[in-house]
Parts: sequence; C-alpha cells; structure tokens
Amino acid sequence: MIDTHAHIYDLQFDDKEAMLTAAEQQGVSQIWMPNCAKETIEGMMALAGQYPDRCLPMMGLHPCYVCETVDDELAAVEEWLNRYPFIAIGEIGLDFYWDLTHVDRQFEAFTTQLQWASRRNLSISIHSRSAANGGRNAFAEAADLIEKLALPNLSGIFHCFVGTVEEARRAIDLGFKLGIGGVSTFKNGGLDKVLPHIDLEHLVLETDAPYLAPVPYRGKRNEPAYQKLIAQRVADLKQLPLSLVDEQTTRNAQQLLKR
Repeated sequence: MIDTHAHIYDLQFDDKEAMLTAAEQQGVSQIWMPNCAKETIEGMMALAGQYPDRCLPMMGLHPCYVCETVDDELAAVEEWLNRYPFIAIGEIGLDFYWDLTHVDRQFEAFTTQLQWASRRNLSISIHSRSAANGGRNAFAEAADLIEKLALPNLSGIFHCFVGTVEEARRAIDLGFKLGIGGVSTFKNGGLDKVLPHIDLEHLVLETDAPYLAPVPYRGKRNEPAYQKLIAQRVADLKQLPLSLVDEQTTRNAQQLLKR
C-alpha cells in the first residue's frame, strides 16, 4: 500500500526507524510526505535522503502557515521546486477552521501553487478544511477556484476528504482522487454514507500521521502502520475484499506519480 499523506518528519516521531518498520510489516511500502512551511523542509528532506524509495516528499505551503511572510515562504517553495524532483505540490489549499485573518493571502498562495503545478505537470495535494458550524465551505471554494482558473494538467488528491456524495463527484469530475483516512472509521465521520456510492478507482488511502488516528487508536498518535485499518474500513463499507482495496488504491496513487 501507499500512504499518500503522512507528516512522518514531525517531532512526535522520535522513533522513526521503528515506525517505518511497523508500517512495512503492515504492507505500507511507500509514504508520501506533504510539506507545511520552511520550518518543516529540513526534517522532511532528511527522511527523503535516508529512505529515497520509501519516503517521497512533496513541496508546498500549507494554508495554516500563510501569514505576513507568505512571499518568503513561497519563494522557498519555488526554490526547492527548481532543484529537486518532488512527486507533487502539497499540501496546499484553504483552511477556514482556525483563523480567517489571512484568507485573501491563502487564496493568493493557493492560486500561485496551482499555477506552478500546472506548468510543471505535477500532482497536487489539496487541504480544504471548512469553518465550524456550517460556516464557509473550503471544499466548495477550492473547487470553485480550480474551475475558474481552468488550468491544464491539474490532478491530484483532495486530502482528508470528508464531504458529501455530490462533493465527491465534483472532485472526481475535476480530475481528482479522494484521500480517505482515519475519519472513515469514526462513528459520526459521515463517510459511511458516501463511500458506498463512489467507485474504488477514485480513492486513495492516507493516514495524515501523526493526526486523525483511526479507531481504535483515535486520540493517540497516528502512524502509517494504521493504514491497514483504514483499508479494512473501506473494504467493509464497499463490501469488497481487503486485497482488492489494497491493490486498487495503490494503483490509483501510482497514476498520480508523473516524475
């Protein structure tokens, strides 16, 4: 399997060798690492250098790190894109959950990175977290922007997808896969009402480690080894063999590797 989204360079992982061994024992042969900001690049690239075939880095500016220094952050992203063969640009997008202070800058940073992805023919990993209590819908506004820009060569993953069937189909129509993670195992996560209606060819698996650990580890540190639990949940919801889920989602992820 491929874990298409895991922050395994995070300081919570002070046992990286053991964590990677556990992942491999559970069938996770490759982990894709999204960048967040300048401060996370060093740790991510160190892992990529140590495990070049297993830990594959992306490069991008996470919307939660967009602030007054956005120009410096984007300059660092572009500099790295010019000198290393990243598998994707990510994670990028919109976050309305924590703070709306820099939303305009978020849109500008998202647009710039979408343009880079289009020009470089790189996949993208999209973060779209909506405001609480029915506020602004980050998925809808991200999809609106992608449709408005109408850039060629855009494909990738809507990371941590937790939307409706209609939103899932909209993402698919835009040429994107749906990143399915630990939320799929949550009692009130909502994906039990969505995944049965979406073909397996549109799904990829992710953990978002160290965040959003699946049941029965919810609330604890997440890690790539737990992806098997997510795969099993998808298999159960879609009434498919686990082996088929493993094989097809891996193939789906591989389709996004353009390097």
